[in-house]
Amino acid sequence: MKRILLLTAAIVIVFAGGMMFLTAGNERSTAWMPGKPLDKGQVRIGVIHVSNPNQETSGYAYAHQQGIRRMQRELGLRDDQIILKINISDTNQAETELAIRECIADGANVIIATSWWHMDVCEKLAPEYPGVIFANATGTKHNDTNFTNYFGRMYQARYLSGIVAGLRTRARKIGYVAAMGKENSEVSGGLNAFALGVESVNPKARIYVRVLHRWLDPTGESQAARLLIEEGCDVIAQHCNTPNPQIEAQKAGVWGIGFNSDMEADAPEAVIVSAVWNWGVYYTHLVRSVMDGSFTTTPYEGSIDDGMVELTPFNEALLPAGAAEAVASARIRITSGNFGVFDGEMRTNDGKIVGKPGTTLPDSEIIGDMNWYYHNIIEP
Repeated sequence: MKRILLLTAAIVIVFAGGMMFLTAGNERSTAWMPGKPLDKGQVRIGVIHVSNPNQETSGYAYAHQQGIRRMQRELGLRDDQIILKINISDTNQAETELAIRECIADGANVIIATSWWHMDVCEKLAPEYPGVIFANATGTKHNDTNFTNYFGRMYQARYLSGIVAGLRTRARKIGYVAAMGKENSEVSGGLNAFALGVESVNPKARIYVRVLHRWLDPTGESQAARLLIEEGCDVIAQHCNTPNPQIEAQKAGVWGIGFNSDMEADAPEAVIVSAVWNWGVYYTHLVRSVMDGSFTTTPYEGSIDDGMVELTPFNEALLPAGAAEAVASARIRITSGNFGVFDGEMRTNDGKIVGKPGTTLPDSEIIGDMNWYYHNIIEP
């Protein structure tokens, strides 16, 4: 009976000692143990992607996969130590759970779940697999043993890109394709920072937002961008997964601000700059901490300082006059600690006042509890 179970099990069975576990196929892999180093050759990482980064040249999953590759290079991991699961719908929890269980059955002792909507599945599975580390991107949940989350101060790069957009627009109308509405702090925090950057150089400009209510919706992203352009927006920014809004901007002869990864190659006649994630900063930190025994579940918050968020080099042919200098000045203020982006009192687009004079909003509010739009943002 035991032999049958070992041969047919679809999940990992953890031995009482915690050091070794069996996978489907009767292969042995090493389990992670809190506070104990895990030899580099024993690390095996399962990565859950919402699309197929191997068929992409930019966008959300592509940026994550570039980070995985950077980590692999820097730490010298073999290809067979990385298990990729692609095109896993983050809105389908059963599909996500199956993908994670398959990774663990294949020997993964680290799971990297790249979507906010992977969070609840990680929370569910972490107690079941104490010998596996779960790391969830953009989420808010974690435990005290083997489940953590990671994100970054993208609002810093968003503010800087807003300066570029504010100086570039001639119509004083900037479009923004948003995956989620203002109830989602990840999106609203970035959009509000962008709006603050626009206002700092162009107080009369307005940002028009179109919300998709989906993280990945290539068709909807294109349609939203076209609607914004039809409404007179001459710069298109975005918080969504694909470069489609930038491609639509190029087709229409307007400008664009990319996101997630450098989107200039997708629309070289439109994209001025992109606000990008360098996920490899965290992935290298994570896996190194697993190998040296220092891993903790304290959430990771990257920034411009450690390079996890950044602006790409400018497309000089499209860069408005004075933008490079304005961005450089604002960047110095941010990195010096003299400017937190969300400083002082701010007026929302429904007439409320947020913040207090002489203070700046904490990251916990910007990233985890922001449900309003800045006053220069126009909702449909």
